[in-house]
Amino acid sequence: MSVVSSERRAHRAAKREARSGAGPTVTGIEPGANPGATAKFGLFGEVLTVGLLMTIVALGVVTLPIALAAGIRHLRRFVAAEDSRATLFWSDIRVGILPSLAVGVPVVLLAGVLAADVALASSGMLPGGGVIVVVGWAGSLALAVALLAAAGAWTPQSGWVAAVRAVPAILRADAVGAAYLAAAAIFTGVVTWALAPLFIAGIGCAALAVVAVPARRRR
Repeated sequence: MSVVSSERRAHRAAKREARSGAGPTVTGIEPGANPGATAKFGLFGEVLTVGLLMTIVALGVVTLPIALAAGIRHLRRFVAAEDSRATLFWSDIRVGILPSLAVGVPVVLLAGVLAADVALASSGMLPGGGVIVVVGWAGSLALAVALLAAAGAWTPQSGWVAAVRAVPAILRADAVGAAYLAAAAIFTGVVTWALAPLFIAGIGCAALAVVAVPARRRR
């Protein structure tokens, strides 16, 4: 009796491992998707690690797009239980950093203009300041969402031109997903404003959101 019970327990354990995608295949059981995401603490640690790597790259400010793109690709590999060595992250950085300046420089300039408008409007120096503040913050949020979408679409093979051109179609195809990306951008901004070092966790979570949003269950 004990032998039968132990066999049943072993079979149930094998089924759980198979469904998670982390264990061996069991006949009649479909492996789960994203096996690398089944270890919650492991995923959290990877988000923090890649957040630190992205922060280092993003210290150049105009290098933020390639930092996001390489971090998103790294987390995609990790949750798929593929090769997710840090060397692959740095390989993406080397390939994409110079072309990414064509995106990073305009993004920084536009963000600076929006920030200046918000600051001037908040000081009361401009007529209709309240409206300008709302428009400025809305524009900043739209810019952040577009940047996250473009970074998620970037690959070393297709490049930044194709990634930027894909942004409108990505956002139109999944309006709810765009709202999730906006929430991730707001979260990153709020935690960074509260305590600057939390930018590491914030940008890591934003990269994870870009990976998770397209893979979420939809009705």
